[in-house]
Amino acid sequence: MTPLSAPQQPEDEPPSADRPRQRPPTVAVPEQPSVERARRGRRAEPVSENAGPCHQAWLAPVRSGVSSKGYTLDQLAVLTGYSKTRISTLLRGVEYYPSWEITYTVVHVLGLPVWPLRRLWTAGAREAHKNQSWIEERIRAVRPLAPEQPPVAHQAFNEAMREPYTAYARALLHPEQAERIVGETFDILWLGWDHAVAGRDVRRHAWCLLRSRVLLRAQYHADGRPDLRLAAFSTVAQSRIEDPAVRFAEISELAGFFDTLGTLPQDQLDIVVLRYLCGIDARTLPTVVGMSPARIHTLDHHARGALEHLHPRHNETRE
Repeated sequence: MTPLSAPQQPEDEPPSADRPRQRPPTVAVPEQPSVERARRGRRAEPVSENAGPCHQAWLAPVRSGVSSKGYTLDQLAVLTGYSKTRISTLLRGVEYYPSWEITYTVVHVLGLPVWPLRRLWTAGAREAHKNQSWIEERIRAVRPLAPEQPPVAHQAFNEAMREPYTAYARALLHPEQAERIVGETFDILWLGWDHAVAGRDVRRHAWCLLRSRVLLRAQYHADGRPDLRLAAFSTVAQSRIEDPAVRFAEISELAGFFDTLGTLPQDQLDIVVLRYLCGIDARTLPTVVGMSPARIHTLDHHARGALEHLHPRHNETRE
């Protein structure tokens, strides 16, 4: 049988000339189910680095679904009706962005939830610079999807965490982008819900997933530190200043402070952003980030100490 790492062959659709930017090398990706060895096959080749964040987001659960069922390319070719070469190209994220027809067919064979995957596929198509007419044509080529609801526990988790997740994303990204990234996070979580609840702590798993999706879109300095200066324009303090000159001076000072935040270890940064920028109550933080109260207290203490040393004027984060 042919393994998932079948040799690459020319396809009937040329690759796009435009490629989404690669993921910053310093961003930690949350733990995902690994692509294990298929029956009598070699380990699958990794996803192309040229695949954008949204593209990689839906490829990960698809590849995991292939591995969990032990399918080889020969078997998938029989089950889907597509060639081994096309399926291999899809699973590796190479050459060109796949159509919804082949993506849906593979997803249907694997028994994965279709609605969240179609939303992620659509976001990936836009990320790959596909126009809206191409996206709509590809979707219309597939029969309409039946209604589909996430697990009840996932819905409850979504309702409980959407507000703090959105606040965190808004603190680091553009507001419209933040809403989209939070939705993306919950779709990915839905696709891997069984894996998430089987782990040690679904709250920690989900938080690391959200954080990774946000940081994939954050701006970075040349040394790999996240550039958080844009957050200075979203503070309540500067928005209340009417004098343009005074407001500009305040933003400039705050930008230096937010830039300092980027030097903190990731967990410390999360606590500072959630507690002091987003106004999340300290008693709620353990539920949001999946850590013990004692651990959060320690992180908060060390973060404030580091900020006082690095940026004395703002030793306490302002509104």
